[in-house]
Amino acid sequence: MRRTRLMALACAALSIVALTAVAASQAKSSKPAAVNYKVGLVTDIGGLNDRGFNHLAYVGLQRAAAQLGVQVKVLTSTGANDYVPNLSSLAKDGYNLIIGVGFLQEQAIQQVAKAFPNTKFAGVDMNAETDFQGGISKNFEGLIFAENEVGYEVGYLAGLEAKRLGKTAVSSVGGIPVPPVVRYIAGFQAGAKAAFPGVKTLNGYSQDFVAQDKCKNVALSQLAQGSAVVFQVAGGCGLGALDAAKEKGAWGIGVDADQYYVNNRVLTSAQKKVDVAVYTSILNQVKRNVFAGGSNLLFNAKNGGVGLGKINAGVPAAEVAKTKAVAWQVHQGKVMVPTTCANKGC
Repeated sequence: MRRTRLMALACAALSIVALTAVAASQAKSSKPAAVNYKVGLVTDIGGLNDRGFNHLAYVGLQRAAAQLGVQVKVLTSTGANDYVPNLSSLAKDGYNLIIGVGFLQEQAIQQVAKAFPNTKFAGVDMNAETDFQGGISKNFEGLIFAENEVGYEVGYLAGLEAKRLGKTAVSSVGGIPVPPVVRYIAGFQAGAKAAFPGVKTLNGYSQDFVAQDKCKNVALSQLAQGSAVVFQVAGGCGLGALDAAKEKGAWGIGVDADQYYVNNRVLTSAQKKVDVAVYTSILNQVKRNVFAGGSNLLFNAKNGGVGLGKINAGVPAAEVAKTKAVAWQVHQGKVMVPTTCANKGC
């Protein structure tokens, strides 16, 4: 009897060793083999620590390195004069795909893509079909988003909250009025008015995507005019608007990333999944041999490319339910959201 128990324990121990060896082998083999494909990323002026737009692009790049085995490199732009040198440097170094982050790189990527016709380029927030005066070469792919759709969703919640709190206005702080920023704000204003037809929508621009004090000053002016909710659409600069909202006991709305962690007065965030777009562009070429040259990949509510972030726990459950119902209608294409503001409101 004792001998039988000892033999059983020995077999069990061997089984555990064998399973551990298999698990270790599987874990080791789960890392993708390096592929002969190089991807370069050129940031916008906000840099990788903007807690939003550029950071998300970097997250997508790192995911591609980890899951697809591609070689990656990031060049940071501190000003507009860095765009062409950064893009050109990667092209000269033989990078297969070069991704420019942000509409402000439009002219630079148009110039460099033409100069390096055998290199593929992708541009976050650059529409290959409409944004390039004189057109864009076929070695360029646009990565674009339906910002107006998620702007509508957060705007609807902002309108509900303004009405509940007895306020008469909501507001937005844009960085520079480039098309993606305008689409966010157009959707926001339409959503707010859908929830609260009598609400006043204020808007202002800092003309900057980095300096937080500039956005904070714009937001403080809006809050002084009675805004209940401030939607920041200005990258790193917009963190100043969120700070102003907290300082005055109002709500703030984050942008691009889910910025619920910034402070406890973030109502929700308008997520634009730049990380998914960057990863998808790389995946398409490495695994599927697909490239939308001269065209775009569109990321919208229907395919999960944009969407609501976490909603603050201080929001009544009934408002959360209403907002999610509206978001589902947007997802289903049952709400036609404008891409420009009424009465030149943005």
